[in-house]
Amino acid sequence: MNRRTILTCQGILVGLWILVFSQAKAEVSDFSCGPLQNAYGPFDYRSDKDKLPIVEGAHFTPEVASLIRGKTGPIGGDLDYTLRAFPNHPEALMAMVRLGEKEKTTKPTGTRYTVECWLHRAVRFRDNDASAKMIYAIYLAKKGHSIEALKQLNGAAELNPDSANLQYNIGLVYFDLGKFDESLKYAHLAYQAGFPLPGLRDKLKRAGKWKEPITKSDSSKETAFGRPTSIVNDETEAKRK
Repeated sequence: MNRRTILTCQGILVGLWILVFSQAKAEVSDFSCGPLQNAYGPFDYRSDKDKLPIVEGAHFTPEVASLIRGKTGPIGGDLDYTLRAFPNHPEALMAMVRLGEKEKTTKPTGTRYTVECWLHRAVRFRDNDASAKMIYAIYLAKKGHSIEALKQLNGAAELNPDSANLQYNIGLVYFDLGKFDESLKYAHLAYQAGFPLPGLRDKLKRAGKWKEPITKSDSSKETAFGRPTSIVNDETEAKRK
């Protein structure tokens, strides 16, 4: 085999590798996840509330949302219709994620796209929707795609910088990346804003990375987490009154 033949073969192999790689990366794209145009809609969940009853009454019933049974056929079919009409419908997006987990598949029965495609479509439809980005990020993080998840979370945080929920989830993703200083930073921000779940703090403690925030005054009841409050106690006290 002469040198020219060897180089030709190598070129073919490289070309095939690039083609396979590009196809793998293109599994979730504007093209592969279909057009957003729809017979009814698409509508923005946040602003087109007047259109919601028509879609939810016919397809996104409480039984569908709870993954108990479909309204017009398979549960996935009703979620499919709902998300074509309202691509950034947060409860329907979360239901689609849970349906994929329940059926142990990336493409639930009755749906035309994969779970990730529905999330991709939501962000493509409204890139300024922090909730859609956060749901997508949590899905990616569960799949082990922490870098991609962090991009979505950071985008969401820019849109809603005061959200304790976002700060908490960013902290979780940083923890999964092994960036504990950043994880601790966002944990402090989330708890300062009153986020109630202790999971991130517990993770940092088990890893030996938790540090209490520095207070401005040891004698002050105000801490870096803010004034301590308890929703449960407040509700209990309200009932007593």
